[in-house]
Amino acid sequence: MNETTVTLVGNVATNVEYRETVSGGVARFRFAVTARRWDRERATWTDGATSFYTVSAWRSLGANLAASVSVGEPLVVHGRLKVREEELDGRRKTFVDVDAVAVGHDLTRGTAAFRRASRTPVTTTPLPEGLTPDSSGMAAAGAAASAAASGERSAAGPGGAPTSASDPWATPPPPAPSTEPEAADYPLVASP
Repeated sequence: MNETTVTLVGNVATNVEYRETVSGGVARFRFAVTARRWDRERATWTDGATSFYTVSAWRSLGANLAASVSVGEPLVVHGRLKVREEELDGRRKTFVDVDAVAVGHDLTRGTAAFRRASRTPVTTTPLPEGLTPDSSGMAAAGAAASAAASGERSAAGPGGAPTSASDPWATPPPPAPSTEPEAADYPLVASP
């Protein structure tokens, strides 16, 4: 575990580029960090030199970053520092990259509104023949939802832990089955 971790405070300098790769999605952007120092002679803060970093964020962090960040926004970036040297046009150049672990807006300079991202896509599986939504346990789920809404403890939540309406981390039960007829229940009528 000989990695150098850093926390940078600065501004997004380029558009966030997001692309899918074999090992998952990745978002990349340039990040500008400008040093600030107190000038005693003028009794004011002045800008120092600006350092630029290439920030990479993988998988869900990268997808959320691409959907949330635009040029000029102030961020706090925490991640692993990587310094590499390459030869371009006969000259050795040094590049400083940060593999982000966490990224957030710098709230000392503004406000932000957080929206929780869904962790997994919702998929539906067809019921086996002969089963209706009520016989597959949906009625029990509806009863659990009613019990949770009334403040009673339901049977078990994720991982076997009991859940209640007062638990903000509890996963809500699936919705009760609809009594509306499906589109397939309506006969097809040819228009004249």
